[in-house]
Formats: sequence, structure tokens, C-alpha cells
Amino acid sequence: MLQYQIALTMIKDIGAVHAKNLIDYFGDAKSVLLAQKNELAQVDGIGEIRANSILSFNDFAAVEVEIEFIEKHKIQPIFIGSTAYPVRLLHCYDSPTLLYYKGAAELNTQRVISVVGSRKHTEYGKKITEQLIAALPNKNTLIVSGLALGIDAIAHKSAIENSLPTIGVLAHGLDTIYPPQHRNLAKEILETGGLLTEFRKNTITDKYNFPKRNRIVAGMADATIVIETEVKGGSMITANLAADYHREVFALPGKITDTKSAGCLQLIQQNKAIVFSGIEHFIETMQWDEAPINAIKEKSIAIEFTATENSIIKLLEMHTTLSIDALVQQSTHSGSSISEALLNLEFQNIITALPGKSYALY
Repeated sequence: MLQYQIALTMIKDIGAVHAKNLIDYFGDAKSVLLAQKNELAQVDGIGEIRANSILSFNDFAAVEVEIEFIEKHKIQPIFIGSTAYPVRLLHCYDSPTLLYYKGAAELNTQRVISVVGSRKHTEYGKKITEQLIAALPNKNTLIVSGLALGIDAIAHKSAIENSLPTIGVLAHGLDTIYPPQHRNLAKEILETGGLLTEFRKNTITDKYNFPKRNRIVAGMADATIVIETEVKGGSMITANLAADYHREVFALPGKITDTKSAGCLQLIQQNKAIVFSGIEHFIETMQWDEAPINAIKEKSIAIEFTATENSIIKLLEMHTTLSIDALVQQSTHSGSSISEALLNLEFQNIITALPGKSYALY
């Protein structure tokens, strides 16, 4: 199956949104690659030209090279809808089709925070980043950033120093590290955290890859904290993407005369970001100040679930994501009752439908 999953990401003119539509329609990557032209053309956004691109794909030799690289370096390929896939990222309309992951950290921890900022930071920005991460709950908290120079690197290093797992999201394949001066930092990250990318080996590190990288940084987190940034730059792209994904965005205010704070002030002015005024306010805003309450249990106070619905909820709590077929197989209830219960739970915003006819808790 992996060869078809990789192949799907290599087809010309088939991006993440098209791939998601295809997987929703056919169920898996193999079925997409083996589909007939008339079937492919019926999928939303595909049409005749993209259907021909799928039908004409035959570079499975390159796919095998990629698989050899994955196996040699013990990389974990994570296809959209699989149980290991970052659940928060699934809620983004343009979530990557296939991720390549190397590391030890759990991508679906209880709290995930992205910290981004300027490459040319001030001493103030460095100090706040270090203080912020040192004060975060050190249990079930994951720090995400882009392994760039400046604030990104400070965030990763501070996480390591405070025994917090951290994920470096890359704009290239796992066969290299950019910038090269962060090779040692990447090795340190791998000890307790991880490196994540949607790019294959030998991917050229060009400017178009960084916004794609930034959408992962924004999409896989509960909140994005922007430390310092000018009006234009990668941090602003990440912040705007996070806002578009309906995630919390926090921006550190600075002097109105400081160009390194201009982007943060703009985000606050446009109501795209909350003022970051300290760790206490941040934790309170995120409602992390008390012992975490399972959202499903909280909702169950007001909603009385049926036996079938309870069964589905328990299975999804155990496995994160499951296909409808897996739910039927692992439940003692009939297929029709499972389908009805899934519909009811989706209406109540208890679960969400994912590509490939799979489901996860909302």
C-alpha cells in the first residue's frame, strides 16, 4: 500500500486538496491509482486533465527508491487518516497527504504549541521565548517550530533544556538539514522529539516549500505564539494560516518603533492574535490552568449517548482514528446501527469525518 501512497504524492497537478477528495471518494491510494478514467473524472476538482495525469503515472522506480530510503533510515511514513497522523492537522482543508516522520515524540499529545518568530530576534524576544517554554506544563506538552535560525532554534533548544519534546518541521526531505548549522540541533531534537516533513528525499529547498512547511507548523498545534516578526515573513504566514484554521494565535507586543514587532502589532490590530502578556494569561486563555477534563465526558453531562454511540467513543479514544469498517469489526453492534450512531455523533460535534471514510473525536 505504501508504494501507492507515495505515488499519489508524486502525480503532477494532484495537490493535497485533490488527493483528499480522491481518498474520500475511493477510500485509499491504491484504489485511486487503479481507478478508471470515467471514475476519476467524477471526483470534485479532478476532471479529465488530472484524471489523465493519474492514469499516466508510471514512475514506480522512483517510488521504490523512496521506500528504500525510508526503510534504511527508519523513517515512519504517516498517510492521511492513519492513527499516527496528527489529528489537529486533519481538520485543515489542505492537510498533507503523506508525512515522513523520524523521532520518538507523540504527535498527538494533549497540548501542542507552535512557537515562531524572527530570524533576527532581539535579546527581549530570546528571553521571553526561554521564559515561556520554561514555564509551560512539562507533562503532555509538545513544542513545534520550523528549525529556522532565530526564535525557532531558541524554542527547540529551550524545549530540550526543559525536558519538553519538540518537533522540527522541515521544508525539505529527511536526507538533509537546512540551515546546515542546525545539524547538531536536529540530532538533539531526535533524542526525545522528532523531525517531520511532507517532502521526499532530494527535494530542493526553495522558497515555495516554506509556506507549505508553515501550514504544518500552524495546523498541528492548538495555539501559535509569535514572538517577534516584521510585517512580511514566514512567521506572518504561519500566524495567518493558524488564524484561518481557527486556532488561537498569540503575539508578543513590542515598541511601535521596532520593525521586529511590527508584524505582531499588525496581527493584534487586525484581531488575528491575542496579546501575549505572560504565561499565566496564556494558560488561562487556553484553559490549561486546571486538570484537563475530557471533552467527551464533559459533553456527556448534557448528552445521553446510546450503547452504540458509547462503544464508538471508547474505540476512538483508544485508537485516535478508525475507519467505518474497523469500527464495525471491533464493535458488537450491527453495521446499520454504527452508521446511524456515527451520523448522530457527527451532528453533535462529538466526532469528525476524515478522509478515507474514517472518524476521530472532535
